[in-house]
Amino acid sequence: MISLTLDTKHCMTELLLRDTFDDFLFMEGDITTYNKFSIDGYIHKEFYETGEPEGNPEGTHSTWSRLRDFCFSIIKGKRTPLNFRLIFSLPGDETARLITEKQLDFQPGAVQGLYLNFKYDGSVLTCTTGTSLNTFTLDKSLEHAFDKWTGEFFSVHGIDWNLQ
Repeated sequence: MISLTLDTKHCMTELLLRDTFDDFLFMEGDITTYNKFSIDGYIHKEFYETGEPEGNPEGTHSTWSRLRDFCFSIIKGKRTPLNFRLIFSLPGDETARLITEKQLDFQPGAVQGLYLNFKYDGSVLTCTTGTSLNTFTLDKSLEHAFDKWTGEFFSVHGIDWNLQ
């Protein structure tokens, strides 16, 4: 787990105006402006006639692409939000790819999630990584690989960051 301080303006552009994070699964979030808006990314399949939302490979949580415009509509305006917190998870296929590329001794099914926890306190935007496994292990290689992947991901997308 690492905590990064991010370039707020550029990261917000990537989060809200570009498709940079669109493939991530949205777990949950809170945005506080004139009210506090809480959003649960869990998909309620009973809402859909077919039981499945269109274009969702994971099936349990919405992708950021499905919620980005809604969250932007809450945030946009002349004033910045008082605060927000957004939790994303790396999709299962990307988790499997990371495990394969780094030749880690993990099965994708053993990984509950690789998370990016964004937090804005009114002036500073931070991102804390998180790793959750379905089994107990002392092996931190996946956590370290995801931490490194996260820094590289931000750098590739021009988002300046510093370790806290």
